[in-house]
Amino acid sequence: MMNVNKAEFRFYEELNDFLRPSLCKKPFIHYFRNNPTVKDTIEALGVPHVEVDLILANGEPVDFAYRLADGVHISVYPKFETFDISGIKGTGMPALRNPRFILDVHLGRLVRYLRMLGFDSLYENNSEDQELVEFSLQEHRILLTRDRELLKQEKLTHGLWLRSANPKQQAKEIIIRLDLHSMVGPFSRCMECNGLIENIDKTSVLNILQPGTLRTFNDFFRCTSCGKVYWKGAHYQRMAGILKELTEDTQSSFLVREARPDQI
Repeated sequence: MMNVNKAEFRFYEELNDFLRPSLCKKPFIHYFRNNPTVKDTIEALGVPHVEVDLILANGEPVDFAYRLADGVHISVYPKFETFDISGIKGTGMPALRNPRFILDVHLGRLVRYLRMLGFDSLYENNSEDQELVEFSLQEHRILLTRDRELLKQEKLTHGLWLRSANPKQQAKEIIIRLDLHSMVGPFSRCMECNGLIENIDKTSVLNILQPGTLRTFNDFFRCTSCGKVYWKGAHYQRMAGILKELTEDTQSSFLVREARPDQI
């Protein structure tokens, strides 16, 4: 009869969101046969590989190809977007320090908030899963989704599973988890097409706006991609209120990690 081996696993911080409650926030024993890769085992336990940044086997960093041996102790850490761990050998998928996003088909409301915040965010409401993965790889974009299985695609290198189903909460979650406070650039992207916004001279829009708008406002902006014109009217005030709501309570909401790798 084939021997059954065992390994001790411990998952840290938000990776516990993917585990059964009985396995959360504590070491547990995992039984296995042969010598599977640590990547296959982590995903079998429910954690998408793109959510993992660092794996320690008996205290030493290993990559996804590492094969389990009987009695090994495995510690698994989430993406350290807020910390520089370049001096530590991680999973081989470095954090994207200037993040750009691609969103799955169920996140159409979230994309408008991300663009309002100034983040380069692609979205098509008819994209297939494989197309999303290919775009993520080709353009070095973080794939945002509520679908855990999508993040287990073999080739995918950067992805984020959103815990909340509320678009505003999702935007806050992204800012906090990726520590994007300093990268917020309000109203720098077109909410319709994701193009960059530029200042334009008032004289260039005389023939396309209503007389009342031209009398009331002097500052105008235009998308460099689709040509949509913006000004600071009532719609701007509403969006400014939303922007404040998205950012005001995230600055102090840094994720407190249970243990840094240099503290083990």
